[in-house]
Amino acid sequence: MLESFNPIINCNSKVLIVGSMPGGMSLEMQQYYAHPQNHFWKILFNLFNEPLCLDYDAKKDLLFRHNVALWDVIKCCEREGSLDSKIKDEVVNDFDWLFNTYPNIDAVFFNGQKAFNIFKKQIGFNFANVEFITLGSTSSAYTIKFDKKLEMWKAILDFL
Repeated sequence: MLESFNPIINCNSKVLIVGSMPGGMSLEMQQYYAHPQNHFWKILFNLFNEPLCLDYDAKKDLLFRHNVALWDVIKCCEREGSLDSKIKDEVVNDFDWLFNTYPNIDAVFFNGQKAFNIFKKQIGFNFANVEFITLGSTSSAYTIKFDKKLEMWKAILDFL
């Protein structure tokens, strides 16, 4: 059974980015979006006009400075490899707890369709004053060009 990470969040967080489940390299390194071919961190640093930094603490600091939180919809699951299509027997995280503990979250952005689909099916959208938006996945398996992904992800800025 694979287990996800705790959220990166604080009381100032306004936007929550929700992925599905960390990939193999991320689990091994105990870091969100650790695979260098995933565009997540490159997109975030570009959104906030900051130079890309490889240090994980600096990445987390970027999130905190810009009131962005990060978590995954899946708490634990079975999966061979890193592809979302291989996820099975998933157990979801407690989003009731998260929204009650961090009431400043105004918007949830799903990093890809799998995160959205699992959230919709197992959690639902019955949370007051929270908008839910699906963005194109930052995964290299989602093969649209970086500039197009970045353009989609600019929607986050409207909530900060």
